[in-house]
Amino acid sequence: MKWTDINDIAIELVEAYPDVDPLSVNFVELRNWVMELPGFDDDPERCGEKILEAIQAAWIEEAE
Repeated sequence: MKWTDINDIAIELVEAYPDVDPLSVNFVELRNWVMELPGFDDDPERCGEKILEAIQAAWIEEAE
């Protein structure tokens, strides 16, 4: 997975952290959690605030 695989990342986050409210996760923590996901392989420097916002929004939608 790469940073641009927003929906795949959101699905993985729902499975990895089923009891976590996505709105309670700060971007530093979110970035670290994404990088720890199995199958994630991308440059940490390619991640910015807009990508993290998109991941968080997709995670919220997927969790509903």
